[in-house]
Amino acid sequence: MAKFEVAKMSLFGNPNVGVYIHATDSHAIVPPGIKRQDAETIREVLGVEVVESTVSETRLVGVMLAGNNNGVLVPPTATEREVEALRKALKDYNIAVVNTRNNALGNLVAANDQGALVYPFMEKEAVKTISDVLGVEVFQRDVAGISTVGSIVVVTNRGGLVHPDASEEDIRFLSHVFKVPILAGTANFGISFVRMGVVANSKGAIVGEETRGPEIVRIQMALGGG
Repeated sequence: MAKFEVAKMSLFGNPNVGVYIHATDSHAIVPPGIKRQDAETIREVLGVEVVESTVSETRLVGVMLAGNNNGVLVPPTATEREVEALRKALKDYNIAVVNTRNNALGNLVAANDQGALVYPFMEKEAVKTISDVLGVEVFQRDVAGISTVGSIVVVTNRGGLVHPDASEEDIRFLSHVFKVPILAGTANFGISFVRMGVVANSKGAIVGEETRGPEIVRIQMALGGG
């Protein structure tokens, strides 16, 4: 199996890199204004083309977007200009606005190319859009008693990382949804909401600057599929 590289980073002085970046296996969408050196690291570690865009006129790209290698889900608060820019940059992807009252899709959806786990209170019409755009079966339930499932799960086509309070039953369920092994872990020196501190695809991961060695080993094991 190909090597799974991990690099530490802060963006805008913040180790919560996951709030700023959305990554697929071919692209990383980042906010304008990140340092050239950081963009280069993202490009090399994730093996992607880096695309700069705001979403909903904010830098919080990772909070606003969700998706997999088939499509990218965009909140209804995104501007027409932003949506068109994403469609132009990611020509091979389904880019779709999800009709929902919830804007922070990155906190509400975890997905790989095998399945998606969605906020249990997401509207039925929105769930259908998510399934159609991502081309996967969608499951709805909480994990570790937390309903904002996108904020506590990071998953690739090789493996997944979940909040440390996830039960064995939760982990079995997630493995069933995503068809990959799942491990519990943390990032940024003990932060349980792992999506805030980790951005990953099948090739590598960017983790927050405060992530410690043992956490990095666990993240590599989890997301790189062992």
